[in-house]
Parts: sequence; C-alpha cells; structure tokens
Amino acid sequence: MLFLIQCNRCNENNSKKTRIQTTMNTTANSSSSAMDTATLAGGCYWCLEAIFQRLQGVEKVTSGFCGGQVKNPSYKAVCTGTTGHAEVIQLTYDSSVISFAEILKVFFTMHDPTTLNRQGNDVGTQYRSAIFYHNTTQKKEAEEIIHALNMASVYSTPIVTTVEPFDVFYIAEDYHQNYYNDNSNEGYCRYVIQPKLEKFEKVFSDKLKK
Repeated sequence: MLFLIQCNRCNENNSKKTRIQTTMNTTANSSSSAMDTATLAGGCYWCLEAIFQRLQGVEKVTSGFCGGQVKNPSYKAVCTGTTGHAEVIQLTYDSSVISFAEILKVFFTMHDPTTLNRQGNDVGTQYRSAIFYHNTTQKKEAEEIIHALNMASVYSTPIVTTVEPFDVFYIAEDYHQNYYNDNSNEGYCRYVIQPKLEKFEKVFSDKLKK
C-alpha cells in the first residue's frame, strides 16, 4: 500500500480547520461482506464512540478498556491510572465498505496523536493514543501511516501513538455505552464531544451514514 498524505494543520482557536488527505492504492476486496474488528484508543471513549457510530461501514461500536494488567477493571479503577488500561472503542466494520486505513484516517484526524497521555483536559495514561492491532496487516498499515505522517511533518511534533498487539478487551459499564446519544445535553457532551462531531461531519461528509 502506498500513501500520499497532505495535511494543513491549524489552530482551532483561530477558526481554522485540519485536513488530512490520504490517497491509497489498494487491492479490490472480492468479498461482498467481510466483517472485521479494530480497537483504538484516542482519549475519552465517549468522543470516539460518537464519531465512529456515524461512519459508513461501521456496524457496531463498544466502549471499554484494553492494554492493562488488571483483569475485569472497573471505570473507577481505570481512572486511577494504576491498571495500565487505556479507554478504547472496539469497532465491528465491513471491510468491503471501509478499509482499516480509512478508519485510521478518521482516527488521526479526530484526535491529537502527539500529546502523551492526554487529550485536551483529559489527562492520564488511560487517555493515551494507541492502536491495538488484531493481525499483522493492521500492524503494518498502522506503522506505515504513522511513519508517513511523521515524514510529511503533518504535526509540529512527532506522533506518540503506540501500535500494540491486541490482547483482551473489557467492556465498560452499561452507562458508558451510546453515551453521547443518550446524554447529548450534558456539559461534557455539549462542550467537548459536539464540536468534534461537527468537525467530523464537515471533514468526512462523504463518509457519513445516511
């Protein structure tokens, strides 16, 4: 797979927007329906969940935890930063509709992959940026995209997103699932998630579910 990546990254406080454009040469998928799984960490899972629920080809989004050393962690335990887990979303998607590379394009556009253990005011190792690959193809594509973005100096500082083997996914408590859709008037949803959704719907208007 060859990647040609162009990005104009600007300060949102000055009402400018970020664009990452990726052109890919891929082999056509002969399967009419090929369900696959992706597991991503990029800050609060409420934000990523709301975004990817609206992306064409994504059939299911589940919020949970991955990458730690404690079995069956609770949200409260993960928030202490002592379990080693990251907040993640696990996607079930149709790879005949959207590729893993296209999912990563959305992922890298919709969070800051250069801030270590932080997204905005959410600070802690549970908010780190990570891709938990499920197979060698995902690992290769993730590493290639990160390398290409760094080489193109898309961001002013290097990407800190880790590429880690998937191990165990623990589903978060029920009230964390479908969070934005069920709590859109809550403060965090209005002031943090909604602006991200508006950006997503503008930048990826051609990828929105009908």
